[in-house]
Amino acid sequence: MILANKLNITDQIELARAEEKISKQKAKQLFDSGNINKAEVGKFAGLVFIHAYLFEEIYAFAGKIRDVNIAKGTIAFARVMYLEASIKHIDAMPQSNVDQIIEKYVEMNIAHPFREGNGRATRIWLDLMLKKEIQQVVDWNAVDKDDYLSAMQRSVVKDLEINALIKQALTDQIDDRALFMKGIDVSYYYEGYSEFKTEEL
Repeated sequence: MILANKLNITDQIELARAEEKISKQKAKQLFDSGNINKAEVGKFAGLVFIHAYLFEEIYAFAGKIRDVNIAKGTIAFARVMYLEASIKHIDAMPQSNVDQIIEKYVEMNIAHPFREGNGRATRIWLDLMLKKEIQQVVDWNAVDKDDYLSAMQRSVVKDLEINALIKQALTDQIDDRALFMKGIDVSYYYEGYSEFKTEEL
């Protein structure tokens, strides 16, 4: 099923290509403009800001809580009827150390509040928490795609694997532009988007 979009694209491959190009341009702009610093760190409002920034030119639902139940493979994300309660709970979770931050990130992934683009927006949200609270960010180049996806799948039950993966990839290069741009490319690669390099857009 092709998602309704503002570009009036009806071909799935064409939509994926346009989505990757436009939202990567927006991710680049988010960093270069300094607007990334406007996101409320660790709060759902901050994630809404990031998601809307990335996807508002493509989807009417950008930054809006989904109104349909969704699943990926064998994982069913939070049901719509429980979504607002889940988000309130996540907002209240502590984020003062790396274990708490990763737990909060995992919970937001399980909530999966948006119709599309959750992973890409939430990884930026995670990095902002890490940057603020422990002065580190994830070097996503150091996190293997298959390891990441399987760890995230299992994080629904236990977050030990994803915790270990993220911790071994932490760096103190918190304001490194090249690291951010490459991180966006890796984040999109996890989701099957790899046609454009953010830095070149």
